[in-house]
Amino acid sequence: MSGKEVHELTITPITCFAFNKARNQLAICPNDNTVHIYKKSGNKWTADVVLNEHGQRVTDMDWGQESNRLVTCGADRNAYVWTLNDGQWKPMLVILRINRAATCVRWSPKEDKFAVGSGARLISVCYFEKDNDWWVSKHIKKPIRSTILSIDWHPNNLLLASGSSDFKARIFSAFIKDVDGKTNCDTEWGKKAAFGNCLAEFSTGSGGWVHGVSFSASGHKLAWVGHDSSISVVNADHDNKVVTVHTNFLPLRQCLWITEHSIVAAGHNNLPYLFTHDDNDKLTFIEKMDAPKKKEDTGTMSAMAKFRTLDKKGQGADESSSSSSNTTHQNAINKLELYSGTKDGATKFVTSGIDGRLVIWDIKTLVSSISGLKIA
Repeated sequence: MSGKEVHELTITPITCFAFNKARNQLAICPNDNTVHIYKKSGNKWTADVVLNEHGQRVTDMDWGQESNRLVTCGADRNAYVWTLNDGQWKPMLVILRINRAATCVRWSPKEDKFAVGSGARLISVCYFEKDNDWWVSKHIKKPIRSTILSIDWHPNNLLLASGSSDFKARIFSAFIKDVDGKTNCDTEWGKKAAFGNCLAEFSTGSGGWVHGVSFSASGHKLAWVGHDSSISVVNADHDNKVVTVHTNFLPLRQCLWITEHSIVAAGHNNLPYLFTHDDNDKLTFIEKMDAPKKKEDTGTMSAMAKFRTLDKKGQGADESSSSSSNTTHQNAINKLELYSGTKDGATKFVTSGIDGRLVIWDIKTLVSSISGLKIA
């Protein structure tokens, strides 16, 4: 086994994707205003339903693992919560009250609220009001100065991390009394705070849009990646000590904890990388997680391959042979998610890319097949 399960779902970029809990249904956006639901048939994914409610491009989605509700957001400044009833997907519009595109969305760990980042320099935290039978939103505004590019929830369901194009990673209180009751409490990131309070703010120092943020399983660490080709980790247990590694890679877009000490990051280099952060706050690059295959130069290209490269890349035979990548993904990776396991001990993770591919990576198989790859 190569440790990789590759699915070519579309010839267009995959903007975002989400799996259901059983991993037998998959939702993707093929870079337009639709959401395509696939069902697993053997080892292949077959198209099932197309959801058409958004008026402009769908920018992100998240599938509630316990509630089985799918939330989507888009450039039309709207979000929809989709519920499966009698085999039919029913949308419910969420009024976000924003005047710019929604950029990212995440369910909270308890799935009783979700957060939507946007280009309106704010985060909408949404929850359901049973009395009025609708979703309402509350805004986190200060001190955000630019577009929110990524968000992630703390395991306690009360805190929210964000990364934005003002070069900052921040941690906010997302406590809502109507939802969380009296559970607001002190955390490792600060004393209990009212909704919208900024508990911490970090940067890489040199500047760079913060493309991805991720809390560790314990919630005591926060990792983020920036457009200055850096990856950073802050440890709340060590007086919010920040450690940053400036890599020589192209910018990273996403990061994800797979153990309490190991981080997977991926982006414009088309492959995932493994980093470790130890108890002494040392952040280290370990190894590439994609073993490149050496391509034999046959000097010829079949007619099918010629048409494929013309269609997908706009390249002829000569151009394709000189510029094709020997990595699994042929273009930038734009989303990275857990597939099986938890952030405390993941067994598989999944990536999507601008090449239209969805790849499921088996960590144990990768460790055994790539020398130097060790999970801390």
